[in-house]
Amino acid sequence: MDLTYLFFLSSGLFLGWSLGANDASNIFGTAVGSKMVRFTTASIIASVFVVLGAVFGGEGASETLEDLGAVNALAGSFMVALSAAVSVYWMSRVGLKVSTSQAIVGSIIGWNFYSGKQTDWNTMLEIVSTWTLCPLIAAVVAVILYFITKKLLKISKMHLLMQDQMTRIGLIVTGALCAYALGANNIANVVGVFAKSCPFKPLQMGSFLTLSPLQVLFLLGSLAICVGIFTYSKKVMMTVGNNLMKMSPIVAWIVVISQAVVLLMFSSVTLYDWLTAHSLPAIPLVPVSSTQAVIGAIVGIGLLKGGRGMNWGIVGKIILGWITTPLMAMGICFVCLFFLENVFNQTVYLP
Repeated sequence: MDLTYLFFLSSGLFLGWSLGANDASNIFGTAVGSKMVRFTTASIIASVFVVLGAVFGGEGASETLEDLGAVNALAGSFMVALSAAVSVYWMSRVGLKVSTSQAIVGSIIGWNFYSGKQTDWNTMLEIVSTWTLCPLIAAVVAVILYFITKKLLKISKMHLLMQDQMTRIGLIVTGALCAYALGANNIANVVGVFAKSCPFKPLQMGSFLTLSPLQVLFLLGSLAICVGIFTYSKKVMMTVGNNLMKMSPIVAWIVVISQAVVLLMFSSVTLYDWLTAHSLPAIPLVPVSSTQAVIGAIVGIGLLKGGRGMNWGIVGKIILGWITTPLMAMGICFVCLFFLENVFNQTVYLP
């Protein structure tokens, strides 16, 4: 194994750690915040299914980032991932929810500017449009599920204790589904820029399963996400789970399932192919922000209730973070590429 590749890959693993620290709250923040699921239990379930989603469903969204900017030098990939990771980590330090998807896009644009490469603005427009569509779709899905769930609970006349138990099970099941969706959709953000230079060989796991070189890369990235979940996600979990809006267990479940639906919509190759085959508008295979999905779902339900109980100050700070993150990542990447090339004599792009 090329040790140089592993050294440069470390920035992608750091980004994976940052994603785990920041985005695990999107999976189980509402469940932990509403005290329906313990943090340790949530972390174990999230980690297992993030790995499964990344390894077996991560290839679709990774191709879109390559279209935005094909980072063609290993040192350049290192700095793109590191710049995004630093941006996400800094925001996580202050307890704010930010978008890893926006951070990596900002870093790639920074690399494009520095290297003089042409940015594919059609792809850029496609990605940026999802930054608006993602929270809007999540809000609509959450509102629809809220009405359906209230109606079903009224019809069933379920005992409160039974309702509580069913909600707990629902939070765990949908949390696992959401973790799978997060791994499938967001692993491209973590190690997608290293895909072109991937040196791994196929990995045989038992007699029935062989991982491709790209799947091995995704496996390493997803394990870094798991470390981030266990070591640093609790603080951000409580921001979403408690501080943004006080949620009942039922509302917490609705938020999680809404997020899972949105992430799967934007990462499902099967859905994309089916829509295309039937001449329907296809949902782009784009790594979208799980942060935006969960915040959109919470705000949607909050507005449905007339805005009561919403901490609009935190909402404002989160939106400010969404604007700041890609700009910060772009600036950090541009400046650091200069030092990496001129001080450390590294090739950060190829002609």
